[in-house]
This record gives sequence, C-alpha cells and structure tokens, in this order.
Amino acid sequence: MEIRSMFSKIFGGAKEPANVVQMKMLNDFIPFFSNFDGELYDSDIVRTCIDAIARNAAKLKAKHVRRVGGKILPPTYGDLDKLLQVRPNEYMNAYDFLYKTVSQLYSNNNAFIYIHTERGVITGFYPLNYSFIEPVEYAGEMYFRFTFKSGYRMTVPYSELIHLRRHFNRDDMFGEDGRKPLKPTLNLIQTINQGIINAIKSSARLRGWLKYSSTLRPEDLKAQRDNFVKDYLSIDNDGGIAALDSKFDFTPAKIEPVLADDGQMKIAREAAYRYFGVNDAIITNTYDENQWNAFYSSVLEPIAIQLSLEMTAKCFTEREKGHGNEIVFSASRLTYASNATKVQMAKEMMPMGIFTINEMREIFELEPVEGGDIRLQTLNVVNAGIADQYQMKWGGKGGQKGNPDSGDAGAAGGQ
Repeated sequence: MEIRSMFSKIFGGAKEPANVVQMKMLNDFIPFFSNFDGELYDSDIVRTCIDAIARNAAKLKAKHVRRVGGKILPPTYGDLDKLLQVRPNEYMNAYDFLYKTVSQLYSNNNAFIYIHTERGVITGFYPLNYSFIEPVEYAGEMYFRFTFKSGYRMTVPYSELIHLRRHFNRDDMFGEDGRKPLKPTLNLIQTINQGIINAIKSSARLRGWLKYSSTLRPEDLKAQRDNFVKDYLSIDNDGGIAALDSKFDFTPAKIEPVLADDGQMKIAREAAYRYFGVNDAIITNTYDENQWNAFYSSVLEPIAIQLSLEMTAKCFTEREKGHGNEIVFSASRLTYASNATKVQMAKEMMPMGIFTINEMREIFELEPVEGGDIRLQTLNVVNAGIADQYQMKWGGKGGQKGNPDSGDAGAAGGQ
C-alpha cells in the first residue's frame, strides 16, 4: 500500500503515452538497460568506496544563478533554491538526495532523477531506483520506460529526466555496466577473504589419524572414530586435552594454511580504489589538503559539472537559459586547507580585491558580518592602463607626493 502511495505521489499526474515504438539506436537495435547495482554494492570494499564518494559529493551546494555578460548576478533565494538546498522532495533532504543520486551513479554507472512539475512549475526532484529501462519513441520524442522492482511501470519523457552517466563510451545512451571490469578484482578479494576464514576454521580443529594396535572390522573402526570425534573434537571439550589408552595412538596432522600476504591484499584493494578514483587516505579520512584537492578535482568536480549541466538543460526553457539562468554546484575546497595555507592566501589575495570580507571569513569558518560584502584592495595595485597617470599623480614631476597607502590616500572599497 505504501509503495503504491509513493508511486502515485511521484507519477500520479502522468499518463503513459499509447502506441509507443521501440527506439532504434545507432549501435543497439533493441536497447535496454538492467540495474545490477546490488551485485556490486553488496561487496564491502565497493560499498566503502561508493560511500566515501557519495558522502563527500553530498556536501555540494546547489545554487540557481543568472550569468549575464560573463558575470554572475547577485543570487536570489527562490523556490528552486529551496528545493535544491533544503528538501528536493518530501522523502529526502538535500544531503540524502545527493548521496542517493551519486551512490546510484557509481553503483550502476547511470543515475536518473525525475523532475516533477505542476502547472509548469518544478515541485520536486526524485532519484529513480529501477530494475529495467527501455528507450521508446512517441510523436518524435524520446521516452524512457521504467520498470520498477515493485512491478510498476511508467514511461517518462527524456526531457523530464536528469541523466548522469559514467563510463559513457560504447553504448549510445547508457554508461557501461561496471561488473565486467570490476568482477575479477572482487573475485580475488573474495577468494582471499574465504582463504582467511577457512584457515581460521582449519587451525581451530584437531586433525590427524588414529592407529589401533589390533585389527578391527570396518564398522567397528568407524564407530571408534566417531566416538573419538564426539568425545574430543566437539565444542564440549573446551580443555583441548585428549586421554588415550594403549589400544590406539593419535597422530596429529600438521596443516599450515597458505594465506595471502599484506602485499597481495594491498594490490587487490588498490585495484578497486583505482576503479573508483579513491585511495586509502580518502577511505580512512586521513587525507591532507593536497590529497583532498586531488580527490575533489578528479572525482567530485566532474560530478558537480555533470549535475550543473544536466539540471540547467532540463530545468529551464530555452528562453530562460537565454536570459542566463543556470544551476551550479560548488564546494569550498579551501575549507579543508591548513590554517597556514588560509593565512597565506588571505595575505596575498585580499589586497588584490579577489575576496570580499565575508567570503574570506567563510573560508576561516566564521560567521558573516554586516557590511562584509565589499572587497578591499590596496592602492599598490593599479590598472595597467592608467599606471602612468597614477605615477604622475603620486610621484611624478609636478604631481602630488605621498604614499598611496598612507592615511592621505586611504583604501579603495567597492562591490
């Protein structure tokens, strides 16, 4: 009942078009995609890698901006910002929304977000967890027919879907399945883990053979063996001591299991890390600022770019995009810099007017202050086009003398 309620809540107003036809691709006559994320996501090392990426990507902040003449206008906190920054839908906050989306992207190399609208106004974003997708065509427009794990099915215009892809190469529409390249590594890791488990089990057992001093019938020999196992190899024999008489001798077998060494384990783990673009420092949260910046540039920033481009393309009309409307995702890498790096950056960049007071305070994780949205700039830095006039005024012949950074000149401020 609850599943049906959620399905109706998301797709309640949508109707499946009739008489859809199979979409013919360039390379796949019958295109389809099945979601096999569970097969990979059940691996502990895969889940650890995906979690490290998703929980950091979920820190990205979405903003609706307008870019006019190459400049971003002052932001206006509208309804779209509230959806993206606070609660994209009634079931998820913004962090959960991004975490789920990125987890699906890295589990399945594809992620889909349904844009829910009412009377042409966006009212929600829903990540779709599906079991089967089939591209179809209706009235010259591409649709995706989703079959969900509950058995329900819905056909959605591709224009209402935000589609993120990873390893987008040979297929015309979908990112390629990651099972084939990752499976050998996972099999190796599983074999190593099973070897460790079996070695522990083997070392915990008393193994060997019994040698009787007299000849016994086969059935008596088996009975004697079973009695020995029951008396001395059961869990009740917690002392680990066997009491024997002269009727038989027990000779233990020396079993020395062969285990993978640390180097082999490291090679197996790092093969999975390379596939996902992480390393041990990112997984264990022991990274320094250089490691974080490399992770941001190679993994998080591409996700932010994909989200920005897809959401901008699908959330605005051509007219709105023509007026400079965009959705951007950003994260302050400088938050993770050392204090020494932050101080050095403040000394070098604040005098050039690159940061406002509040932007620099945010880098140091301080609250904004009133009047802090201005940029301060030293007068030692001057526009090259007016450098001669500047020098004539402050030190040239017939000009005024003085220090431009003294109290006579003051400091320049501006927006």
